[in-house]
Amino acid sequence: MNRKNALAAGVAAALALGSVTVVVTQSTAASRPTAAADTSAARPGAGFQAMTADARGEAIRTAGRNAAATARALGLGPDERLVAKDVLIDADGTRHVRYDRTYRGLPVIGGDLVVHLAEDGTITGSDLAHQGAIRIPGTTPKLTAADASAKAVKHAKHVKHAKAGSKDSTLVVYAVGKIPALAYRSTVTGEGETGPASREAVIVDATSGVPLDQYELHQSITGTGNGVTVGQVSIETTQTGSGYTLTDAAHGGTIVYDSYNSPQSNPKQNARPFSKTTNSWGNGTNSSRESAAVDASYGLAKTWDYYKNSFNRSGIRNDGRGAPAYVHVDTSLLNAFYDDNCFCMYFGDGSSQNSNTPLATLDVAGHEMSHGVTAATANLTYSGESGGLNEATSDIFGTMVEFYANNAGDPGDYYIGEKLNMPAGYMRRMDNPAADGKSLSCWTSSAGSADVHYSSGIGNHFFYLAAEGTGAKTIGGRSHTGTTCNNDTFAGIGKEKAAAVWYRALSTYMTSTTNYAGARTATLQAAADLYGTNSQERYLVSKAWAAVSVGTALPDPGTGTPTPSPTTPPSGNALTNGSFEQGTSGWTQSDSIITNSALQAARDGSWYAWMMGYGADAVESLSQSNIAVPSTGTPKLTFWLKVTTQESGSAAYDTLKVKVNGTALATYSNANASSGYVQKTVDLSAYKGQTVKLEFAGTEDTYLSTVFLVDGIAIG
Repeated sequence: MNRKNALAAGVAAALALGSVTVVVTQSTAASRPTAAADTSAARPGAGFQAMTADARGEAIRTAGRNAAATARALGLGPDERLVAKDVLIDADGTRHVRYDRTYRGLPVIGGDLVVHLAEDGTITGSDLAHQGAIRIPGTTPKLTAADASAKAVKHAKHVKHAKAGSKDSTLVVYAVGKIPALAYRSTVTGEGETGPASREAVIVDATSGVPLDQYELHQSITGTGNGVTVGQVSIETTQTGSGYTLTDAAHGGTIVYDSYNSPQSNPKQNARPFSKTTNSWGNGTNSSRESAAVDASYGLAKTWDYYKNSFNRSGIRNDGRGAPAYVHVDTSLLNAFYDDNCFCMYFGDGSSQNSNTPLATLDVAGHEMSHGVTAATANLTYSGESGGLNEATSDIFGTMVEFYANNAGDPGDYYIGEKLNMPAGYMRRMDNPAADGKSLSCWTSSAGSADVHYSSGIGNHFFYLAAEGTGAKTIGGRSHTGTTCNNDTFAGIGKEKAAAVWYRALSTYMTSTTNYAGARTATLQAAADLYGTNSQERYLVSKAWAAVSVGTALPDPGTGTPTPSPTTPPSGNALTNGSFEQGTSGWTQSDSIITNSALQAARDGSWYAWMMGYGADAVESLSQSNIAVPSTGTPKLTFWLKVTTQESGSAAYDTLKVKVNGTALATYSNANASSGYVQKTVDLSAYKGQTVKLEFAGTEDTYLSTVFLVDGIAIG
């Protein structure tokens, strides 16, 4: 959690409500000790207990009763409320409670968070989409809802001929950026990827009308197909009197409807369940409307079974309920998609471009149902890097469902939509995303500006490398090549372990605003939970991220623990433990500054210094004495600094000073905010050959927080 909440910990420590004792610490769950913390033994699946619907409901109700105390412990403001969304329980009794946030009754976009609790109810850490309390000047907008809708129509970029009325705009607090703002979330409709009734969310500032974000609401997989692919399979049906329906009671009562070409905006308009007097369905061709329904029913059942048997997850929302599915939606619809608004899945019939082949293949069903799982867990915003992660998650689990089903007609591989008769033979390739000429195989600073279906390539590529490693392979009868962005070579951990890591990261640590750097942090934490902090699995996960240009690889645990530098190091390396990988060794700190908290990312390795971020009057210091400055050349202090702030403008409200023997040689402030670590250099020529004290001194004012992260300090 944000360290500004550390001040509230002392008050919250003694507070107990029901089964939850609120004791807030700086560390996230990353530092929670467990018996298996340093072993390579895997927990079953992603480590979660199976829960009945009643048990899950009671756990959520308990979390709701404790919401107010939790909000106070986290340092949230008096106008904020937490709404319990889900609870996951580890095999050792650890709980992970996911909350949404409101501000004066308004929903907060980007306000979601996860609170981690030990078995005794002690809060051990938290992951917040927006750090700290929400502060906005007021909740009275200058724009009306009609004004906002007009602005949204003007700014919509995912649909053409956009339309929206005043009833389509809702007042919210938008907290995805650095500074929360009062905003409108508008739903516009128009012609887009998902057909003539495509929908897009457009968020505009409620004062100025400036667009803040926009993204598709139908999270889709689009392409052409080549007919029924699952062949002759067994499906679950329900007998009703003298007949049967495609109602799958074994999988939450999932019902497959014939939409009878109802518009995608209202798939129920002409819909009715498939029913007949015999229990034989379809003929494998489009001459029977049942054939597409067989594909959908089989694919959704296999997806349900995969999540249940792999992660103890019971359905999309983990509540045992099946989502309705509609085949033969609209006319000439070359698409399939999940819609959380109706908790349903749509499958189009294709068009003349693909010989009118329905889009209900196995990996498509797994992909779409997994969009629902993402919506029920991290709820990754469908734009920017989080949108790419959203799409990657569906590709990852759609692929895992294909492997799980073990269908002879559609063997598992890392090609997406390979049964859809695409010109290239697939829609996307996880082993080499850039092969399609559009997708990203490697992270770049512009990844957040790419279409989410293309930026998903970064996550897809990571997963393939984590699962299979590098080198050429034939998988499912198809050629795969484990290329990397850094020319590294390494082995994979296996697809089941890689999927367990991703699922645990998604459901336990990711939030709506998680980006690729955050996904790396989340998966490293998940790997530590499942296989141990010093496991080969965690190390290889870091290698896979480095191979797609996200962060650097951790030290190989097989090489042993690095030996700390001596107190008086040789010339050119005049500092002890400048990377903090030996924890606090060599340093004096005024608070728990040196950390391996998973909430932030180190520049290298796992440890770093986290200074300030209280959002209140505070001072901190981190120092080391008896440092021998080299007596030759031009000695310099170098270090990496990342600054994030809630402040705005160029005025320096919160500062970090670099001092040598008490003299400030450099000052950095909220005005130096950066998206990542930036290397800084301070000339030490005036101290050549001397023994000095180096100090980093932080100061924060009473309003709004600034976080200074420091790593990789060296003198030479």
